[in-house]
Amino acid sequence: MSVPTPPGTLAAAGAVLTKELRLERRAPQTLVAMALFSATTYVLFHFALRRDSVDGDLASGVLWVTLTLAALLGIGRLFVADRDEGGLDGFLLAPVDRSALFLAKATALFLFLVALEVIAVPLFAILLLGPTPAIGDWGRLTLVLLLADLGLAVVGTLVAAIAVQTRARDLITSILALPLAIPVIIGAARATAPIFAAGGAGALPGRWLAVLALYDLIFALLAWALFDYLVED
Repeated sequence: MSVPTPPGTLAAAGAVLTKELRLERRAPQTLVAMALFSATTYVLFHFALRRDSVDGDLASGVLWVTLTLAALLGIGRLFVADRDEGGLDGFLLAPVDRSALFLAKATALFLFLVALEVIAVPLFAILLLGPTPAIGDWGRLTLVLLLADLGLAVVGTLVAAIAVQTRARDLITSILALPLAIPVIIGAARATAPIFAAGGAGALPGRWLAVLALYDLIFALLAWALFDYLVED
């Protein structure tokens, strides 16, 4: 009788990712909470700033503060169900590469962030943004969003794996994720500010795109190397 061959990393990651997306589709919690938080934050900014519209650096700051804080909700929930229901222990006992779990969770968080921005960015444009960017500028904004989402997904998965092992996981998530995400927030805010300029969109600053890409690469390699040790402990 032949011994079953353990699934490969990509196959295992695909199975976990499918499970994550199916659970969110059947009982939407994470994405709904992130979207409601974003809408509420826009309303708070509207009254706190006492302005009908914002542009330039201020608009970029409002957008990225909102998206980053909303992302913390998704990061905090990333491993909770697996930990509480024994799914994490079951995966660790399976004969598969632990990196598959990291790949699946990071991809799931990335997709949640993209889905959030499909809702939150147009809502921001309607409620707060002053000049409406041209069609080409939306494409450039999408590039910045995707680079930032990748960095947040990688760092968020790493932080979530650490925080879920502790009792104060919500507190630990914020304490660890926000400092690690500072380069992403600064780079994304600086890259988006010219797109929201009152006098018309300026050129997309290449150095901040390079900062985002370099950050994504470094932390992706770092998280991939450390994840096995984090989940084992």
